[in-house]
Amino acid sequence: MKYLITGLGNIGEEYRNTRHNIGFMVLERLMDRLGVFPESDRYATSAVAKFRGKQLICILPTTYMNLSGKAVRFHLDKHKIPPENLLVITDDIALPFGAVRIRPKGSDGGHNGLKSIQELLGNDNWARMRVGVGNDFPKGRQADFVLSPFPAEEQPLIPELLDTCADAIQSFAVAGLQQTMNTFNRNKGIGEIGK
Repeated sequence: MKYLITGLGNIGEEYRNTRHNIGFMVLERLMDRLGVFPESDRYATSAVAKFRGKQLICILPTTYMNLSGKAVRFHLDKHKIPPENLLVITDDIALPFGAVRIRPKGSDGGHNGLKSIQELLGNDNWARMRVGVGNDFPKGRQADFVLSPFPAEEQPLIPELLDTCADAIQSFAVAGLQQTMNTFNRNKGIGEIGK
């Protein structure tokens, strides 16, 4: 059984470890855990990982965020993976920092990466993991906010968040979407849990 796991982000050192690149960060944590390293491929860097008898095709699009759909469609076709075995990891400013929301489908929510994938696949019937990055920015400064690094007070919490998301990806492949949603969905941010 094959799965296409796509982390969304922008290539380039200036975007590394920014909020908009949390999808890249999550997938890099998973690949590191599974002992694979992404190599240059068409529209993406990619790696094939094995986990409990499942094959995880991990891709980091090199198209920049607003053309992510080109990479997703190409690799779904290349590896003959049905859309129900696709999981896209992305940042979400509508969720507090550290919240995780996994859904079987949904709107793009104004996110250019999700919008591109939806346009090129022709539907929204594929799983997505939204990772909360907060929304503490003044009106009109959304782009500056998502393209800036996580602040010092959030930095120590990021490893825990990346591990949780990597656990959720492995669960998606082995236990299925519904059980993964039941186990990993949390609407509160890391600092709010238990409040």
